[in-house]
Amino acid sequence: MKKYSAFILIFLLFKSLLYGQLIINHTNTEITRLSEAEINYAKSVLHIAYGHTSHGSQLTEGMTGLVDFANKGGKGLWLTNNIFSWNNGGSNGALDLHDYAMGGDVGYYPDWYNNTIAYLGAVDPQTGMGTTNPDVNVIMWSWCGQASSYSEETMISNYLTPMTQLESTYPNVKFVYMTGHLDGTGASGNLNLRNQQIRDYCIVNGKILYDFADIESYDPDRMVNYMELIGNDGCYYDSDNNGSLDKNWATEWRATHTEDVDWYSCGAAHSDALNANQKAYAAWAMFVAIAKNYMVPDIAFNATSSIGLESVSSADLQVDLSAPTGLTVTVDFTVTGTATGHGVDYTLTDGTLIINSGETSNNITIADIVDDLLVEGDETVIVKLSNPVNALLGTDTTHTYTITDNDNVTNVA
Repeated sequence: MKKYSAFILIFLLFKSLLYGQLIINHTNTEITRLSEAEINYAKSVLHIAYGHTSHGSQLTEGMTGLVDFANKGGKGLWLTNNIFSWNNGGSNGALDLHDYAMGGDVGYYPDWYNNTIAYLGAVDPQTGMGTTNPDVNVIMWSWCGQASSYSEETMISNYLTPMTQLESTYPNVKFVYMTGHLDGTGASGNLNLRNQQIRDYCIVNGKILYDFADIESYDPDRMVNYMELIGNDGCYYDSDNNGSLDKNWATEWRATHTEDVDWYSCGAAHSDALNANQKAYAAWAMFVAIAKNYMVPDIAFNATSSIGLESVSSADLQVDLSAPTGLTVTVDFTVTGTATGHGVDYTLTDGTLIINSGETSNNITIADIVDDLLVEGDETVIVKLSNPVNALLGTDTTHTYTITDNDNVTNVA
């Protein structure tokens, strides 16, 4: 296995914190760690397109089997029925995942690149997403076996560079990188070198990685790295270091655990059901993480203007998010206009509005509107939003509230 000096590890850690990469691997296979709120939020904001051939179906076959497994309380799960359901379109409360959305797999360049552009269509400059499938905000591609034969240069030219180009073209679509499935060549094999190349690139450049190879390198106990024992995609490995694949970690683990309690039967092309279980758990961990950390809503006023008599003591200006988020959103605001603040005509000063995690709106309140006896005409309070955190400014960032004068001119005879 590739070794790093302490300096390089510290450097990579610094870069990862700076650029915010998301690495999903065998440490993200605890499905019980996900809350119902997190799962539902992911389903509410993600629209996923997945391109793959047979090996990539391990992920979706595992996801299909997970639905019934969770419904029956497997692993002690106690969640709403069908919470892990998925389909193309997201109907009936399911995750919107278009399986086989794009033909082929990521090992066929430039086909996969061209198929992605054909699926998304021309970029919409307003949304940063495609115009043919304008709701799709996550693109996933998996490998078949081609990564095993790639050179370092080919991995750059046929995969890493094109993926980065797609990210630049569609800035508000999240592209999921993947490693190639195990091929039994071990730590010193070309496949592991190429997979590590992908990992390093994702860490240094802040990408989203679903580490397909690492997930199938470990059983649920995580004590042994079977890739280092020349493990392959079928979960076979060399137990006695004689060069032959004589045991299978998945069948061994299943033999000592209970079906429908600890694991579930499902399809798993080229592999074992337990491997597909692990792939499904990791996929949902990734979806939750993408939704929480990358799906940024717009923030804007509910309306651009409103009006009220000066006899109305206060007015709420509603600020909305375009979608709920798992993060707390803040936005600064400044106050101007022809009316005088500081208790003369009203009370409101520059400040910061907070919208808590899971909520979609809050109000900026113009308080203590003074109902005086002066004939002064209508006056305005203008509030402008700026500097959002965990959100992007939407279209309606300025609200004008008009205080209508209710005092009449008295004519003296």
